[in-house]
Amino acid sequence: MKTDPTDHFAGQTFQCTTDGLLSNIQIFADAVQTPGEVKLNLHGFDPKTKKWGDVLGSSKVNIQRSDDARWIRFDFPAISLISGNSYGFRLETSDAMVAIGEAASFAKQPFVFGQEWKADSKDRTGHFYSYFSLAFKVELCA
Repeated sequence: MKTDPTDHFAGQTFQCTTDGLLSNIQIFADAVQTPGEVKLNLHGFDPKTKKWGDVLGSSKVNIQRSDDARWIRFDFPAISLISGNSYGFRLETSDAMVAIGEAASFAKQPFVFGQEWKADSKDRTGHFYSYFSLAFKVELCA
């Protein structure tokens, strides 16, 4: 909310299932309250220590109110991803407010491909959730 001085951040980790060149990552925008620029940073990720690696690439998109209930595409120059390795992306913005679609795991079974991450400006380390996942797509070219 505009009256809340706390910034909120979202992200998702995932395990790559095949070798390939990353073309884009898409997130589902349930609602766009305030349009603006959103940045997606791709990182290597260590699932054992829950540590984000260096930024492998970044992409920015100017999200509009008309992007409600749409897939938002963040394009990348070809970035090589390796099967079996874990990666993650974090979203940030200084001026937009976007509700990102997410899924909840059924029957109390955690997602095994990765974890949703949430943090804010008061706790930048954040928390990881196995029973939730952002609605996202990763496009790889073999």
